Amino acid sequence: MISKDSNNYVGQPIFKQILNVIPREKFDLLAKTSKTDHYYKAFPAWKQLVSLLFGIFSRCDSMIELCDGMLAMQGKLNHLGFESSPAKSTAGDGLRKRDNEFFKSFYFLLIEHFKDFLSVSQPNSSLGKNLFIFDSSTIKLFSDIMKGVGRNPTGDGRKKGGLKVHMLIGADSKTPEFVNITEGKCHDRTQLHLLSLAPFSTIVFDRGYNDYKSFGFYTERNINFVGRLKTNAVYTVAETIQSQSLGSKSGVLKEEIILLSYKENKEEKLLQLKKVTYQDEKGRIYEFITNKLDYAGQQVADIYKKRWTIELLFKKLKQNFQLHYFYSDTENGIKTQIWCTLIAHLLITVLKIKAETQKAFSTVAALIRIHLISNLEIFWVLKNCRRTYTKKKKPKNKDPNIQMTIF
Repeated sequence: MISKDSNNYVGQPIFKQILNVIPREKFDLLAKTSKTDHYYKAFPAWKQLVSLLFGIFSRCDSMIELCDGMLAMQGKLNHLGFESSPAKSTAGDGLRKRDNEFFKSFYFLLIEHFKDFLSVSQPNSSLGKNLFIFDSSTIKLFSDIMKGVGRNPTGDGRKKGGLKVHMLIGADSKTPEFVNITEGKCHDRTQLHLLSLAPFSTIVFDRGYNDYKSFGFYTERNINFVGRLKTNAVYTVAETIQSQSLGSKSGVLKEEIILLSYKENKEEKLLQLKKVTYQDEKGRIYEFITNKLDYAGQQVADIYKKRWTIELLFKKLKQNFQLHYFYSDTENGIKTQIWCTLIAHLLITVLKIKAETQKAFSTVAALIRIHLISNLEIFWVLKNCRRTYTKKKKPKNKDPNIQMTIF
């Protein structure tokens, strides 16, 4: 077994070692300039962040579990700068009163702080550095504080609430460039005009973002996009570039130049797009559209396949963090927990890269949860964490002259 004087032990719990990754001076400066502690001094912003990160990493289901969990580690609270664990009422008031915009600002401050480090850790895509993926993910709520989607239930049932996390990530770095949290009923296409993209960049999204006015806006500003055409779209075929039958093979079936009409300021405008009909390995047919007319059909399909990256990111967030239960029943508190969850995800990503471990993200998150208050060296846990003793083997009697007595 690991001995007490082993070099794998350090003087700080793993949770404290994770907090050391955070640039504290930048946090304090943001708290000072935003005056977030001026309006709620009973529970400073740093103490609230640390408390929420403890609950998120340990996957606490409620504020009671969070506060009682910290109460049980009284001997180690001094490492966190706490004199005592927060009271449930104090922590709950902090979620209600402190504006979630502060944690949003700090999240993007961390993104900027680690941006070069995260970019270097990812291989460059052959499709270019200016490729971005945009999508949203819905999280169900057990209260209607934020309006969900779907029909109203019959009888005495009450419609559940829900929220949407809209996210734009870089295809190479996989780090968010834009995040917005809205009610679940918010339509995806309403978020397109909020994005700030540089000319000659390319954005990928699904057909939920079909908005011809935004498509025209992007085309006028030399911003390229790749998406999917809606099944009920009305258009005119201006030119057929190629058309072929593939049988059971996968590939491009047809390339066409199409014209779509839309109205802007009561004026009707035409939009010229390339439509690519593609058949995958299972025989399913997809219709892609792009305003980049010189993209080859296969290139359009390859770019759209990159959209799966953000689906994996949303799946990773939902599987590894507690997003089924929230510590507050207020919109501000729910958004605060979402921002802190994104901060936790970013910290684990940074630690995983620094540890140079091949372990899956879910394994790293589980190891941190299990050893959160252990005084083990975090990079040893993430990189090695193997059995460090040799099992003693019983000597085998190989003398053929000695026979075993059977009772």
